[in-house]
Amino acid sequence: MTGTTERVLRLLALLQHRPSWTAAALARELGVTDRSVRRDIERLRELGYPVHATTGVGGGYRLGAGTRLPPLLLDDEEAIATAVSLRLATGGTVRGASEAALRALAKLDQVMPARLRAELRAVHGATDTLVGPGVEIPPEVLMTLARACRDTVRVRFTYTGRGAPDSERTVEPVRLVATARRWYLMAWDVDRDDWRTFRLDRMRDVVTTTWQFRPREHPDPLAYVQRSVTASPYRHVARVRVHATPDQVRALVPPQVGRVEDDRDGWCVLVTGADDLDWLALHVARLGFEARVLEPPELRRAVERLAHRLTAMASAPREES
Repeated sequence: MTGTTERVLRLLALLQHRPSWTAAALARELGVTDRSVRRDIERLRELGYPVHATTGVGGGYRLGAGTRLPPLLLDDEEAIATAVSLRLATGGTVRGASEAALRALAKLDQVMPARLRAELRAVHGATDTLVGPGVEIPPEVLMTLARACRDTVRVRFTYTGRGAPDSERTVEPVRLVATARRWYLMAWDVDRDDWRTFRLDRMRDVVTTTWQFRPREHPDPLAYVQRSVTASPYRHVARVRVHATPDQVRALVPPQVGRVEDDRDGWCVLVTGADDLDWLALHVARLGFEARVLEPPELRRAVERLAHRLTAMASAPREES
């Protein structure tokens, strides 16, 4: 690597680590003249880096966004974090993202120093991902909705509800929320005049409109989506008081399965939904903590049935005569 190339790479690293630099400050850091800094800035621009200059008091150079993605300069920690994230993305829920992540991972592995490659292999070799198969969504749907959230414009789409016929929806999108298996959109439903949660894999013909809306006061998107996906889709919503800390229960119950509320005296409340109360009774018992059913009463009867079956299973078999 030539001295000029090494200096240009150092200049790029400086621009990435601070919003704005004066020419004099860059010259001091690099040990060169202001004129050399200006030449190196031009070299970066020729490579595709959008380095913007401002004049006057407080003026200087800053790295901005351009029309194409130039080569990136990553330090050791950033390279490891990027590679681990790409590895996880190979099993993601965005259609086509797995192949794109594999291509990017192959490019990164090709140029990664041997010492970092060894560290990365150690991380991969010691890691298993316990994630069920996700529901894939087209990446263009994700990007369309993300831009609509950013630009505050209304979106129209066809939606297939749970056990309901398809419907045309017009919404004001607020935030995308991802769980381990699915993507959701929190939005204001214009026709129903209320907040709604939509699964992205149930959307079709997603298009943005030219109607720009004024953002409303809205609930916390994470909490709202969690309430929606853990309760509303099910026939039964249960509240169970559990003798454990919220963190202990959250470690066993994924956020898309149940919501955990803090309580008193070392207890917490698990709010979850199910279509089958016998199944729910079994899974609450499997948590391994002392628990009390708050509601519904039908869940208490399901627990009693489960206890009777387990007691019968544990009894000694009678001798055959």
